[in-house]
Amino acid sequence: MVLDAPVLVLNRSFTALALTDARRGFTLFYKGHVRAVLPDFTTYGWEEWCDIPVQPGDEDVVKTPGLLLKVPRVIQLLSCDRPPRYDVKFSRHNIYLRDGTRCQYCGRRFPTAELSLDHVVPLSRGGVSSWENVVCACLRCNVKKGNRLPDEAGMALRRPPVKPKASPLGLLSPSRIHPAWRSFLDVAYWNVELG
Repeated sequence: MVLDAPVLVLNRSFTALALTDARRGFTLFYKGHVRAVLPDFTTYGWEEWCDIPVQPGDEDVVKTPGLLLKVPRVIQLLSCDRPPRYDVKFSRHNIYLRDGTRCQYCGRRFPTAELSLDHVVPLSRGGVSSWENVVCACLRCNVKKGNRLPDEAGMALRRPPVKPKASPLGLLSPSRIHPAWRSFLDVAYWNVELG
């Protein structure tokens, strides 16, 4: 559904902060908290945006009883000067995204309902719950490994677990990046402080 489509959120300095959905974006837009932004950095308030005619073939259009509106794919917060916080939260969802819902032992891809999380070094053997010690594992591989280290179980990791690099889009795959976001993400790429 078009109202669930992702929308890039910028701060007042045009730096990418996060993603929201079009429904939340329209709410903020109508209330005057944000402006719509085009790839050439021109901005539009609600009234100006409502006057832009929708062209045949335009995608991402919302119909209301009195209006036909384009969905703004980039919005700028008018009262936010804070710098972006690029940290990827350690969560089950983000581990699945990092590993591509692929078992890190057998290499096969599974639906999330058929995956579990495995501590490479088990908790009972001094392992910790961290990006560097938790991987996706199918139920069969997780049971096979049990409470052992991978080499003790005769298994090997497909790739070592690492903390993902932070970005304003979290772990969104590059194929899901909307073309309207590219110029803003390039700016974020060049302006992010290196660690």
